[in-house]
Amino acid sequence: MGYALLFAGQGLQHQEMLAWVDRAGAAVGFEEQLGKDWRARLVDADWAACNRIAQPLLTGLALSAWEQLAVQLPAPAIVAGYSVGELAAFCAAGVFDRATAIRLAEERARCMDAAATGIASGLLAVSGATAQRIRDLCEHHDLDVAIRINPGSAVLGGLRSSLAAAADAAGQSGLRCTWLKVALASHTRWMLPAAEHFDRVLAATPLRRPGIALASNALGRVSDVMRAREALARQIAQTVCWDECLESVAAQGVEAVLEIGAGDALARMWRERFPDIPVRSADEFQTPRAIVSWIRSRITNE
Repeated sequence: MGYALLFAGQGLQHQEMLAWVDRAGAAVGFEEQLGKDWRARLVDADWAACNRIAQPLLTGLALSAWEQLAVQLPAPAIVAGYSVGELAAFCAAGVFDRATAIRLAEERARCMDAAATGIASGLLAVSGATAQRIRDLCEHHDLDVAIRINPGSAVLGGLRSSLAAAADAAGQSGLRCTWLKVALASHTRWMLPAAEHFDRVLAATPLRRPGIALASNALGRVSDVMRAREALARQIAQTVCWDECLESVAAQGVEAVLEIGAGDALARMWRERFPDIPVRSADEFQTPRAIVSWIRSRITNE
């Protein structure tokens, strides 16, 4: 029973995302690094897509939004995050505080950028396929599945030249392909050095046992400190099993789901998979009061 939180990843950041956070006067925690004009600067696509900007920005903004909501709501039944959204999810579950989450987002971006130096790589979303067709594209073009959404939809990662060839082949088969605004092959073997580096960063970071149910991208449920560290490090270079993550959230028996982040991609994925369990994105609302009202109207465990 209760509700679930899903924290979004990067790729859909825009000027008006979670605009009510600013209107409510919350301290977002990253403006010293990015400047108070960060919303205006998001019109620059290259700046907005830069890992060192996007990862701490989205982590800090999502957690600022959640802190405003959390004081007015019971604790969620379960939390999960998509890609870099895991940092916000682990923070919401009590593994570390917001300042630590933002610092880890900065370190994560630094590790990943260093691993991608000199390598022209990226991510390509493919939909309308079959599981076998996804496997064939990876095998024939030397790609990895970076994110598994459902049997026929996935995000592929690898060298950009190989992704372009795969996109041409997939397009000729009638599949839909979309380039993601991420300039490296996240969650693939190309990020193994980043995962090893980030693991050392996490080893030097005090972590706590999750205080609520926490579903991870790489290891399923996380219930202790060692598993939390392993999950956060491994997902950088390992497939994000988002389909399994959503199944784990649904198995908690939640009555509603709230996505926090830019856009509504996770809400749409949830709605396609579990149409009987209501879901909304916080980015759709104009005020935190409206979000709280929506959640309270759908849960019975208060």
